[in-house]
Amino acid sequence: MRYVIYGAGGVGGAIGARLFHYGHETVFICRGEHHAILQRQGLTFKTPSETLRLRVRTVGHPAELKFTKNDTVILTMKSHDTEGALRDLIRVGGSDAAIVCAQNGVDNERMAARHFARVYGMVIVLPATYLEPGVVLNHSTPLEGVLDAGRYPTGIDETITQVTKDLTACGFSAKPDASIMRWKYAKLLTNLQNALQAACGLGMQEKTFARAVRDEAVVCLKAAGIEAASQEEFRRRMVAVTIKDIPGHPRTGGSTWQSLMRGLPTTEADYLNGEIVLLGRLYGIPTPYNRVLQHIAGEMARAGKQPGSVTVEDLQRMLVEEQARGK
Repeated sequence: MRYVIYGAGGVGGAIGARLFHYGHETVFICRGEHHAILQRQGLTFKTPSETLRLRVRTVGHPAELKFTKNDTVILTMKSHDTEGALRDLIRVGGSDAAIVCAQNGVDNERMAARHFARVYGMVIVLPATYLEPGVVLNHSTPLEGVLDAGRYPTGIDETITQVTKDLTACGFSAKPDASIMRWKYAKLLTNLQNALQAACGLGMQEKTFARAVRDEAVVCLKAAGIEAASQEEFRRRMVAVTIKDIPGHPRTGGSTWQSLMRGLPTTEADYLNGEIVLLGRLYGIPTPYNRVLQHIAGEMARAGKQPGSVTVEDLQRMLVEEQARGK
């Protein structure tokens, strides 16, 4: 089995680094300066206990590869880039590959299943950081992270059993799970706070707004008949992920925070908070807290604002305006 890591930033770089380090045939697909540095000098991969320089084969586009049914493509780009990536794979003959959606959110698998026969969901609990081209950090030790996976929409097969076995042998905890989407919805509930952290900064202590964001989501999932693993289940499964500082690189923020730090013009909030907004509209449930976070994350990215540029008071004012519009 060849592993093609499509979107080799933080999560993709950390997964691909270990697969390559443990002897699996691995290829990165990435772009820009990150691609140039990886081609020129390899990936610098840092953990709390070691620094590795890995000369992983790196290409800038799927057209540079010849795909077969023995390829497993692990998608690790943000959800707003998934559709374009899938189209590129189809154009270059990658339709027979297995597609593993190692991404936040719950819509990537649905996008992939429109085009590919073998689609898998993977829940990601992996505190990776990608802020500097050519350098990926993983702050989890000694376990590298949790990467449970299963067939979409349900089931387990030989492919995903092998994938999870390989990842476990590389230092992750990866279990095959026939009901993987209930875990991905549980992860979605935690990721709804990403935009709040990015907007208000790492030191934000206010809890009321965060609880309201989650409460809206729980009501929406119940109305839609969608099962999510409970908070208690999720905590028990993920407790083995222990975050430690890497010398010279203290752990900072999550994926949305990192997107703003890198000055990207978009974030994944449309597929996190926006997922709850969509369910609210479908089932007639107000979701003003999630709408505010979706809006502010997009506005900050478009304006090039840094994380922490907004206060909780700003969000509260936006919330009042949002609720007034909803009446």
